[in-house]
Amino acid sequence: MLRFSTRIPVANSRCAAATTTTASAVRSLGLTHRLFSSSPTSSYTNANLPTTTKLYINGEFIESQATTHYDVINPATQEIVTKVPQATPQELQEAVRSAQLAFKEWRRTSVLTRQRKMLDLQYLIRQNMDLLAASIVQEQGKVFSDAQGDVMRGLQVVESLTGIPELMMGNKLEVSKDMDTYSIREPLGVVAGICPFNFPAMIPLWMFPVALAAGNTMLLKPSEKDPGATMILAQLAEEVGIPKGVLNIVHGAHDTVNFLTSDPAIKAVSFVGGDKAGKYIYERSAAHGKRAQCNMGAKNHCIVLPDANKDHAINAIAGAAFGAAGQRCMALSVAVFVGKSQEWIDQLVEQAKKLQVNGGMEPGADLGPMITKQALQRAHQLIESSATQQSASVILDGRSVKVEKYPSGNFLGPTIIDNVTKDMSCYKEEIFGPVLSIVRVDTLDEAIEFINKNPYGNGASIFTRSGAAGRKFQSEIEAGQVGINVPIPVPLPMFSFTGNKGSFLGDANFYGRSGINFYTQLKTVTSLWRKDDAAVAEDSKPSVHMPTMH
Repeated sequence: MLRFSTRIPVANSRCAAATTTTASAVRSLGLTHRLFSSSPTSSYTNANLPTTTKLYINGEFIESQATTHYDVINPATQEIVTKVPQATPQELQEAVRSAQLAFKEWRRTSVLTRQRKMLDLQYLIRQNMDLLAASIVQEQGKVFSDAQGDVMRGLQVVESLTGIPELMMGNKLEVSKDMDTYSIREPLGVVAGICPFNFPAMIPLWMFPVALAAGNTMLLKPSEKDPGATMILAQLAEEVGIPKGVLNIVHGAHDTVNFLTSDPAIKAVSFVGGDKAGKYIYERSAAHGKRAQCNMGAKNHCIVLPDANKDHAINAIAGAAFGAAGQRCMALSVAVFVGKSQEWIDQLVEQAKKLQVNGGMEPGADLGPMITKQALQRAHQLIESSATQQSASVILDGRSVKVEKYPSGNFLGPTIIDNVTKDMSCYKEEIFGPVLSIVRVDTLDEAIEFINKNPYGNGASIFTRSGAAGRKFQSEIEAGQVGINVPIPVPLPMFSFTGNKGSFLGDANFYGRSGINFYTQLKTVTSLWRKDDAAVAEDSKPSVHMPTMH
């Protein structure tokens, strides 16, 4: 029997069954009163008012004085999990002030102290993986095992930061007699992170541990759709002794983004999310003199050659296309079948049909709901327009899927659209759902040319047994992350996330050495200590000439 996975591939992933809801799990750790308010300011009048998520400023979980809140809705049930405040201008200013004051001391902590904090933090994250994963299931909708993968891939970034002393090293060279030039890597100051909804644990862990390990302080804004995991991570950071003000969690939507990209105290902005927001954040940050790194949209392709291992290719494609309900920036959304490999498409459809659509905590669930009703409706519209207006063939239609236990859920079953061309809306737009487009070509050269014309460049893969074909693909494909018989080629943290073309704006990528480069700046020192300074000639005089190196 063929087996395939819709989960994120992780090293040493744990298999555990979650039997408690996030709220009860949080209560078991005594966090409820700290992370949430039982008396939200809202228009709700029933007896079971939802809690309001707190801000985390200067080491304190505080209730916002906001008058505007955003509902966090369980995408499987439509129940309101919590309410997220739009932080007030005064609260945002207080968060920045706190970070500025904390930076004065935090930057002077030794790199070994910061390394120790990362060691302690990774331990606590591992101990609380099920709690974090349960929060993700409840607010984002992922199946529990995939939510664990979300946490694990972020945890691996924290683990890599235990090598921060080496990553912070500069260089030194004796450039002339008694003269040395050396570089010092220093933190920037106060930095900001703006996170998406689709990886509530992994993306925050791409940001704040890297920034803090490098000596910065941070204002972090989780998605207003699923802030729970970030709040738990803030609690864990406090427990390992991250000083007050070093990490601040602020909430909101446009007003908060505008503040983070314009306040003069903030030196750099990290963002992961959609195209429109990414371009806006990058341009606004640059206009205010800030560094910015923005991971944005994607349209990830794979090529299937006739010499590939058929079972492996089909299973890999099904898992990568439909896992997490397709809501990954590295989801495999286009499969380009070359020549006789097109005969395998029917088998791919049959494998996709076997995937179970269900609530994230249900046994055997392979993919859960999409994040919102609006996202679901948009996916429906793109499927419909491609089928009825643009002559594509919907050979597997997930729009009719019903989940008996969750009749109100935002569920879309695995969907496959065949005979797709570059002009169709289902190809040009990022659907961000469990929808796979199939393109048919005759040769590898045609497949590479087709992919390279796409404006995005996050990732691309090939399935083949030919080393020559794999090398040709690796050399000629215009994507930042390349997989050879690997469907989701996301690098581990010893490297960096290297999407390119329209998928990334900025000069330094996330995590790894590149991430440290983003959150630091170089200071170069040239020093002269003359050996004979103890016996300066009485008739010596200053030189007015430009110094030269010999």
